[in-house]
Amino acid sequence: MKEPERDRDRPEDGDGGGAGGSGVIIAGHYDEPDTYVTKRPEGRDDWLLTYTLGGRGYFVTREGTTHCRQGDVVLLRPGTPQHYGTAKGERWHFVWAHFSHGLLETGLLPDVGLHVQRLEGESQRRRLLRAFRRLLADFRERGPYWRELCENALREMLLLLAGRLGKPGDPRIEEALHLLSANMREPVRIDELARAVGLSPSRLSHLFKETTGSSVVETLNAMRLRQAALLLEHTDRTASEVAFDVGFRNYNHFLNQFRKRYGVGPGSYRKRERGR
Repeated sequence: MKEPERDRDRPEDGDGGGAGGSGVIIAGHYDEPDTYVTKRPEGRDDWLLTYTLGGRGYFVTREGTTHCRQGDVVLLRPGTPQHYGTAKGERWHFVWAHFSHGLLETGLLPDVGLHVQRLEGESQRRRLLRAFRRLLADFRERGPYWRELCENALREMLLLLAGRLGKPGDPRIEEALHLLSANMREPVRIDELARAVGLSPSRLSHLFKETTGSSVVETLNAMRLRQAALLLEHTDRTASEVAFDVGFRNYNHFLNQFRKRYGVGPGSYRKRERGR
């Protein structure tokens, strides 16, 4: 049976989160048949994070067996007995990392031995995978500041997960919010947005308002106005240039919306904020 890379290639002290270190110990990328299994009855003194890219794996705890599939993130706390592997008749394609206590405020992480979180939204999966790929590349290449770069990638992943613990939300609305943000300058088309997240236009409008408290158009306008305020405060672009930059095609509409949100026009807002 194949042992994890952590045991086959143990870093020397001081090279992977030894005494006083708070960063990555080791990370890897596996695609394993159903003969793969790892058992550590005493657990380890660090955290284990896995993200399943395809196939199925399993984790055995006192409560029973938990399976993980594509899009599932698993966190094992330090000291938790470890028994995991590839589900029978499957392959398990996954990335993983061990990291020590000091990497992130422990109160942000789930206070259970085994935590499974499913990422339904495509944007969330892409973002986590991009961070994992950066982690793996920096860990393998060992260039300047490789440990700090690995820690930053891991912190990003853990903060994304921690942010979802208190309010998991509807993944379709989270995806819609991501698409609005990524295409903020473009006119919003409810039918195209609904099709992209797998909902009818009427269902999207209802669910969006129910989840966020605002309509799709109101939310997009709020994003644009926040960005406009930042540009006014930190650049020398004119108000009309800023309006166009954030997606307003009608300058008078921008002025009305800006005054409604901030109580003053763009010029007065710039003077007030820079004066502070």
